[in-house]
Amino acid sequence: MSANRPLSPHLQVYRLPLTGLVSITHRMTGVFLSMGLVLFVYVLFAIAVGEGAYGAMQAFMSYWLFKLVYWGFIYALFFHLVHGIRHLIWDFCKTFERMTLDKYAVYELIASASLTLITFMVS
Repeated sequence: MSANRPLSPHLQVYRLPLTGLVSITHRMTGVFLSMGLVLFVYVLFAIAVGEGAYGAMQAFMSYWLFKLVYWGFIYALFFHLVHGIRHLIWDFCKTFERMTLDKYAVYELIASASLTLITFMVS
């Protein structure tokens, strides 16, 4: 084997573009939303079973960690929504230029964070 062949860049050298990070985040939020649906089914099940199960579910939901998961779920929902709108724009063959892709990725992050913050302030 040749000793002077080029090496692949490792994670400390390679910088993933913003659009790549947003794409990975979109996939992660999709998984998080799926897990959140399991939690939502648990809530519906506790409501259907009766007062004892509902009280236990309410006690479980009162922990700070669950509230953090709840707001993470809401952020994932808004991020997934905004990214879906971005994909609808792409379906019209718009905004494929490099600078426009990065600009819309920033808009997407700002919009999803703003929607989450507005929801937090309203509730």
